[in-house]
Amino acid sequence: MKNKGKGKVQEVGKKTGIFLNRRKKTLLLVGFAAAYLTAALLAGFWISPKSYGVDYSAKFLPPCAAHPFGTDDMGRDMFFRSIKGLSNSIAIGVVASAASSAIALAFGVTAAVKGGLADRFVNWCVDLCMGIPHLILLILISFMMGRGQKGVMAAVALTHWPELTRLVRAEVLQIRSAQYVQASYRMGKTRLWVAWRHMVPQVLPVYLIGVILLFPHAIMHEAAVTFLGFGFPAEVPAIGVILSESMKHIAAGNWWLAAFPGLLLLLAVMLFDVAGESLKRLLNPNSGNE
Repeated sequence: MKNKGKGKVQEVGKKTGIFLNRRKKTLLLVGFAAAYLTAALLAGFWISPKSYGVDYSAKFLPPCAAHPFGTDDMGRDMFFRSIKGLSNSIAIGVVASAASSAIALAFGVTAAVKGGLADRFVNWCVDLCMGIPHLILLILISFMMGRGQKGVMAAVALTHWPELTRLVRAEVLQIRSAQYVQASYRMGKTRLWVAWRHMVPQVLPVYLIGVILLFPHAIMHEAAVTFLGFGFPAEVPAIGVILSESMKHIAAGNWWLAAFPGLLLLLAVMLFDVAGESLKRLLNPNSGNE
C-alpha cells in the first residue's frame, strides 16, 4: 500500500512538474549562480563612492535599517563597500579564469596534437608550476607585476591553468586516434585544421566545466593575495582588503566587519562550485540521464 501511494504521488508530481530531475535542477542552479554573479558585478559598477564614503559620526554602528551590514572604523557603509568589493573580486575572477582557461586549452591541444618536444615542454611547464606552492607563486608574480589590480590579475591568470591543461590534453589524446581524425589526416588536412574542426568541439564540454570550476578558485586566491597585502591597495574596496582591515577590530566585538563580506564571498564560491560539479555530473554519460 505504501509503495502504491508513493507511486501515485510521484506520478502526480511528474504530471504537475513538482519533482525536478537532475537536468532541471542543474539548469536552475547554474541560472541562479549566473544571476548572482551578474547582479553583484553590475551593482558594483553602479554604486557611487559616496555610498561608502567616510563619515566619522557613524563609526562602528552595528547592523541596522540604515546600514544593513553596519559601518567600519571610518563610518563607511559596509553594505555598499562589500558589494563593491565583491564586484571587484568577481571582475578579477572572470578575466583571470578566462585568460587561464585559454592558456590551458592552447597548451593542452598543442601538447596532444604535436607530441614530441612540444608535449615534453608543456608537461615540464605544468610540473614546474605545480611544484611551487600555489600561494607563494601567486605572491611572487603579483609582486613582480607591481601588485595592484594588474598584478593580482596576472598572478591568478598565470597560475590556474596546469590542472585544466592536463585534463584537455588527456581528452585530446583519446580523440586523436579516432577514425574520422585519421581520415582527415589522410585527406591532407593540416594539424591546425583537424584540431580546430574535430578536437576542440569534442573537448569543449569538459573545457567549459573546467572554466566554471576554475572561477571560484580564482576569486578565492585573489581575496587571499589581497588579504596578505599583495593585491589591491587599501583604498580600493575589495573583499581581501575588507577582511584584512576587520581583523583589527574583531576582538572589540565588531563581528559584522568580517561576517557579512565573508558570507558574500563564500556564497559566490559555493554557488559556482556546486554548479560546476552538478554540470559535470549532468554531462557525464553514466549519470546524465538520471
